[in-house]
Amino acid sequence: MSGDPSGKGSGPEKAPADGDLSARLKRLETQLEGKRPSAASDRPARTGTSGGAAPLGQAMRLSTEFIAGVIAGGILGYIVDHLFGTKPWGMIVLLMLGFVTGIYNVMRVSGFSGKKN
Repeated sequence: MSGDPSGKGSGPEKAPADGDLSARLKRLETQLEGKRPSAASDRPARTGTSGGAAPLGQAMRLSTEFIAGVIAGGILGYIVDHLFGTKPWGMIVLLMLGFVTGIYNVMRVSGFSGKKN
């Protein structure tokens, strides 16, 4: 850039007028706004503490529902095995039942099936 700042240099380049650039910029902005989707309609609103459960709280609830079902099935299986002497079978059956119950609870809470609390 060795030319003078007025744009009247000796080279073939000619600086465009400020008015022309401003008009082109405005036209470009209106075209972009027309093609850009509105932010309010596309994105769901983030829920804060007053609007519902936060994503981390929802994740903690889902994992707790699942783990509680599996642990309850394991404890009940241990008790059945101890009382009736069916060493591995009570634990295996009730642990699998606890697993299925945990999956059902996660699906129910997340809204995939059943009644949502």
